[in-house]
Amino acid sequence: MKKCNASVLSQHLLLLKILLLLGMTVGDPRTKTVHVMCGNQLEHNTTVFVPNVASTMQNISEQMRTSGFGVAVTGSGPNTDYGLAQCYGDLSLPDCVLCYDKARTVLPQCFPYTAGRIFLDGCFMRSENYSFYEEFRGSEDRVECGNTTRKSSAFGDSARQVVKRAVESAPSNRGYARGEVSVSGTENESAYVLADCWRTLDESSCRQCLENASASMLGCLPWSEGRALYTGCFMRYSDTDFLNKEMANGSSRGTTIVIVVSVASSLVVLVVGVAIGFYIWKHRYMQKKRRAASEKKQFGALFATVNKSQLNFSYEVLEKATNYFHDTNKLGQGGSGSVYKGVLPDGNVIAIKRLFFNTRQWVDHFFNEVNLISRIHHKNLLKLLGCSITGPESLLVYEYVPNQSLHDYFIVKNNVEPLRWDLRYKIILGTAEGLAYLHEESKLRIIHRDIKLSNILLDKEFNAKIADFGLARMFPEDKTHISTAIAGTLGYMAPEYAVLGKLTEKADVYSFGVLVIEIICGRRNNSFFSNSTSILQMTWDLYGTYRLREAVDPLLEGKFENEEASRLLQIGLLCVQASAELRPAMSLVVKMLTENLEIPQPTQPPFLNSGSAKFNGRIPSGSLNSLPAESNTQSSKNSMTQSWIEPR
Repeated sequence: MKKCNASVLSQHLLLLKILLLLGMTVGDPRTKTVHVMCGNQLEHNTTVFVPNVASTMQNISEQMRTSGFGVAVTGSGPNTDYGLAQCYGDLSLPDCVLCYDKARTVLPQCFPYTAGRIFLDGCFMRSENYSFYEEFRGSEDRVECGNTTRKSSAFGDSARQVVKRAVESAPSNRGYARGEVSVSGTENESAYVLADCWRTLDESSCRQCLENASASMLGCLPWSEGRALYTGCFMRYSDTDFLNKEMANGSSRGTTIVIVVSVASSLVVLVVGVAIGFYIWKHRYMQKKRRAASEKKQFGALFATVNKSQLNFSYEVLEKATNYFHDTNKLGQGGSGSVYKGVLPDGNVIAIKRLFFNTRQWVDHFFNEVNLISRIHHKNLLKLLGCSITGPESLLVYEYVPNQSLHDYFIVKNNVEPLRWDLRYKIILGTAEGLAYLHEESKLRIIHRDIKLSNILLDKEFNAKIADFGLARMFPEDKTHISTAIAGTLGYMAPEYAVLGKLTEKADVYSFGVLVIEIICGRRNNSFFSNSTSILQMTWDLYGTYRLREAVDPLLEGKFENEEASRLLQIGLLCVQASAELRPAMSLVVKMLTENLEIPQPTQPPFLNSGSAKFNGRIPSGSLNSLPAESNTQSSKNSMTQSWIEPR
């Protein structure tokens, strides 16, 4: 087999980076979140509604790549999802894709409600369970004022003038206008404006929306900046040039308004323009130079890891091992790529992941998998065997585990038997030990960020193997938390992470708690009972009424230890507490599972219905009641999981 050559790897990765940088940094995608508005109506059925939302967002994503705008509808009845997204007219299509990708990572903050409006500085997204496309006004309309700088009356006059012209021009120009006006009596000071109506509005509705929005937004004067976040439109004025440059054809996706109020000497303008142009060129040149140095350092570490680890698979060998990636050898597909079973010439069976090679995420995903997994070794972590990057696509090679993933045991499959109690306990303990190693025992402090049923694989002895480190993050020793865009899977995200982007090891602990309750109950967390109660809600209610045995998977037919089940469910509830500080460390969880430690009383998990059971006092071990016959409910048949991936 050919060695995974460092120079070839270098060329492959750097070529990708260059192509991405050329194609995706035309301007500023303006991904800063301005405001998030969530509805107040809970989802009718998460099992149906969440996949509908995911399908709507994906449909819109394909439209955004070609037009900067998209609408889509998925589902029917109370689980229907209507979606709309639009980039503001000055964004190029590559920048628009980046902005939309960021908006998609923000939308889960509104879970479990059916509605959400995401205003970013470069784009807008809305999701509802009804058709809202012709709405242009509403009670949620608001203004955001920037109050960092108080401006002169001359600036106010200029701002009013350019805003007025934008309102007049936009309705007849597909709802888009941008403008700039020099401030009288000043040097190099201007007022800038952007106006955008959603393209589902007609000209009359657009004009009314902009007139209302501009009247409210100008109330921000004399402050230097204002934004109007309206049901049918967006407006912004500022003393800073936030607008992207014109495209090569002389315009962005619309017409530019340029109003010259004060005229200076043409010679002075020329000199100043040349000076500013040189300064901008030099600044960008230095930025690119620093970025290239940073990337070279990052990839240098990766190349060293590849060479040191002797990750020496050739593309041709792996291609033949999978019968040229034939569908019969396909084991599954996730957010980052497809996985195939392969047999090497020496008879060894392997698993091969083909990474999707079309986004920036590929670089980080590949770096994480190779750089992290090759440096950590534990019996409960899936072992990375090698890589191939010399062929037309990038491949990662892992040990093969024959018993699939936990996900396959919680959907109906004719060839999969329900897991015995002793195996469920073994899998829970193994997963806990693997996470304890990542968080506290390895040289690298690692947060996985996507612990879920489909990422826990099972070897021939049903030992748990934690897989898919594409979203993992190394955690600095001197930091209490990392602030980051959210990434992971709905239903497993800790509240402080999903809402605030505050990442600690306790986010993995929360996901583990959901996993434990799923394994014991035999249901997915996005499965709902007839009264629209999730398994977290059900387990909490049963815990409060001393009937925990009713939560255990009826497919076990009573073949389990009562006290052991009670302890496991209490541990699960401890891990999913709303407060991150109250969740136990994974090392303590391992001790709770292996030693006769007293388990503290958990507090209420997040996102539960207001009717949750309330109780005082501790539930003694072994207090599980008998399982009533009528609760013999089948496991969830839904196999859908959805990862919301952050743009990188």
